[in-house]
Parts: sequence; C-alpha cells; structure tokens
Amino acid sequence: MPRIEPATTPLTEPFWDATRNHQLSAQQCGACSSFVWYPRERCPKCLSDDLTWTNLAGEGTIYSFNIMRKPGNPMMADMVPYVIALVDLDEGIRMTTNIVNAEPESLECGQRVAVDWSVELEDGRRLPTFHPA
Repeated sequence: MPRIEPATTPLTEPFWDATRNHQLSAQQCGACSSFVWYPRERCPKCLSDDLTWTNLAGEGTIYSFNIMRKPGNPMMADMVPYVIALVDLDEGIRMTTNIVNAEPESLECGQRVAVDWSVELEDGRRLPTFHPA
C-alpha cells in the first residue's frame, strides 16, 4: 500500500519545496525573531504577519516518543514497529516526526538526533524524519 502523504497548501508549499533539496525550514518572525512551527499566517508570540522562511540546522533532541507496535492506519501495517517523536530543534521549535534507522528500544528522551531525508514521497518531496546523531 502507498504511504499516506501530507497535503501541500499555499501556506506550507515553501516548506515542502525546501524538502526537495534536503533542507529543513520554518518561518521566522521579522518583528520578534521567533521561529514559528507549524506554518501560520501570523506569529503566535507577537501577531506580526512579517514571516519569512528560514533554513534550520536540522538537529535537536528527543523530547518524547512512542513506539507504535500496531498500525494507526491499515496503510501503515508494513511499517510497524515505528517511532513517533516530538523533537526539540536547536532553534527552539518542537516538531512531531518519526525516528528512523534506530532500534526503537535504544532511544531515550534527551537523545541528540539529526534530520534524515531517506523517505521520498511520490511527488519528489521528502519527509523530514530524524535519526540518532
């Protein structure tokens, strides 16, 4: 079965376009310098609409994770076990993602991770997952 693919909208298109070049990006507020994740029309801290896309280092730490041993959707049955994680990026944003290329039982909260571009979607976009650093 094919992978469930995230939709692209006008608001998220710059993010997905950057993934084609293996680049992780997020919006950054021109008024208060905060990084903004998930993509929005306004900065949640100061409500400015002065948001630009900025490249990120793609490194961070695992805040929390869950090992999925049963698929959340039948389309994911061939992927179990897989790891869903919250990763705190060094730029200060928290991203929901998957941890790949690691034994699930070896993972720990606080562990350093780096972005992994091994998952290519049908349209050429890349799904940013993370692996142990």
